[in-house]
Amino acid sequence: MGRLDNKVAIITGAAGGQGKVEAKLFAEQGARVVATDLNDALLAESVDEINAEIGSNAVIGVRHNIAVESDWADVVAKALDAFGTVDILINNAAIPGKTRDDVWDIDPAEVTRILDVNITGTLLGIKAVMPTMQQNGAGSIVNISSAAGLVGGISGGSVAYSSTKGALRAITKEIALDVAAAGVRVNTLYPGLINTPIMRSFSKEVTEAVLAKIPVGFAAEPIDIAYGVLYLASDEARFVTGTDIVIDGGYTAQ
Repeated sequence: MGRLDNKVAIITGAAGGQGKVEAKLFAEQGARVVATDLNDALLAESVDEINAEIGSNAVIGVRHNIAVESDWADVVAKALDAFGTVDILINNAAIPGKTRDDVWDIDPAEVTRILDVNITGTLLGIKAVMPTMQQNGAGSIVNISSAAGLVGGISGGSVAYSSTKGALRAITKEIALDVAAAGVRVNTLYPGLINTPIMRSFSKEVTEAVLAKIPVGFAAEPIDIAYGVLYLASDEARFVTGTDIVIDGGYTAQ
């Protein structure tokens, strides 16, 4: 028996990296998954790969710009058409922006672009799934933040990116209170340094500096984070809402 049997999950940013690993793990645990990404070519490859590996057609892919409300309506409509409901939303997709943007280098256009994706995209996703979750009387929403939303120095110095990840904490807590009576849970997960394409976009110096401060001595693999997301998405976490889970190898304990 899987931990997500009979659940339907929407996972954004699922063409590669963290989101792809989450999609595969969820499918292995019995969920049917709507995997979304703006990179539709890579997404199609990833969906075919996951379905072949698990021996089912539990995962479908939908091209999706999370900053566009009509795209969210399309994603939810396709989820309902394919699987009949939506039980879980994993707000995974985000953009990092520049590796470094000290306060004297801030570009307002770049800040707006990051806010539109990382914050507005998250809010639009929650808005889009709420009617179905309210009708069901249950649901789990997981907002993927970052240790960069809790402390400085882990994002490579991107003020704009770190500010959006910090904002997710307040968003989660406010919305968790709004929807608790409807049976919907909302939580934030804060990964530390993960071996994904975003980490590999950092300079060697930045990566080595962060690694040197991780008490366990290594960067996470995506599956290390995905297991935490799985817990929050599952009914095992039925009494968990409005809270923060940090998976960072001890980085923020210092």
